[in-house]
Amino acid sequence: MTPARLQSFLAIVDAGSARAAAAQLHVTESAVSASLAALQQEVGVALFERRGRGLGLTEGGVVFATYARQILGLLDESVVAARSGVAPEAGRLRVGATTTAGEHLLPSLLATFRAAYPDVDITLDVGVRDHILNRLADHHLDVVVAGRPLPGRGLVARATRPNSLVVVGAPGYDVDLDSATWLLREAGSGTRASTVALFEALGIDPPTLSLGSHGAVISAAGLGLGVTLCSTDAVAWYLENGELAVRHAEGTPMVRPWHLLTGGTPTPTAHLFVDHVVDGVDGDLAFTRTRRPRRKASKK
Repeated sequence: MTPARLQSFLAIVDAGSARAAAAQLHVTESAVSASLAALQQEVGVALFERRGRGLGLTEGGVVFATYARQILGLLDESVVAARSGVAPEAGRLRVGATTTAGEHLLPSLLATFRAAYPDVDITLDVGVRDHILNRLADHHLDVVVAGRPLPGRGLVARATRPNSLVVVGAPGYDVDLDSATWLLREAGSGTRASTVALFEALGIDPPTLSLGSHGAVISAAGLGLGVTLCSTDAVAWYLENGELAVRHAEGTPMVRPWHLLTGGTPTPTAHLFVDHVVDGVDGDLAFTRTRRPRRKASKK
């Protein structure tokens, strides 16, 4: 069972067909099909079934895909960890962030980190919460800035930073919140989930408009298309310049601190980044280290 076969398998999972997977991997369709046939023979069960013109995972395929992502992630992580162990200051750091954090918090943090450790090879993956946290849990990222971690995935909060969510709209948009159009983030967004929770707390069922990105939501709110729940980090400039105004809503501001997350065994270079955002930056950028609960002494 080779990494190449696992990569071909996951490419089919993501692309939906052998042809699309081949285009993604820049190989021939026959090569992908042969790789899949060999993998299914090794596993001993069918991993895909025909669905229309594409392929869908069987029950066994769904289970195998979870392990395949983790196996490839661990292989990549082992190389990263080995190189980081020799020289953490010149290692590789795979950073992930939710969209809001990636656009408004990570650039400054990475700039100060790069100034302190110019030889570290940094990559940044930005996306919705569910995608980013799953990437961390599957060992494809070393450290992530996001909201609360997913339960049961072995993620560890190393530090936190204050963050709150407020309802904002254009200054002239004075429609009552129960009948105003609420602008929603895309599926998988933590902010979207918090907005739905706010609807339930307020007992309202307002009209909504789902937009494809964080930036689109903020722009639409500024143009008077509706109101939205968002991080104060994301709208600080708009509030200061009068392009958006905070709307009062019971239960807001919602306290949703940023979490600096790693897996259970972060690389030495990841440890450098955690230490940097706790001790190496000043003011609003700084995180506070999370205190791990002490284990109770066993009774003899």
